[in-house]
Amino acid sequence: MKPTGIVRKVDQLGRIVLPIEMRRLLNIGWNDEVNIYFEEGRVTIAKSEMNCLFCGSESETYFFKRKLVCKSCIQELPNVTSIEQ
Repeated sequence: MKPTGIVRKVDQLGRIVLPIEMRRLLNIGWNDEVNIYFEEGRVTIAKSEMNCLFCGSESETYFFKRKLVCKSCIQELPNVTSIEQ
């Protein structure tokens, strides 16, 4: 992770402001959705993309257990016979 030198305070409601430079870099606009992840003591914020979890396709995606999957990958699922490791 690359340090930016930018420090923000958390307000009374637990909010922080993402600097405009970061929003521009990540193409995050007003009212865009972001995903917030917590792992190993770190919080990561990423722009929410509407792509298939498996192939990255943006067309004909559907939510399955809160994850996006495209129609093509859904059709391939019955053909899976083993779990790849």
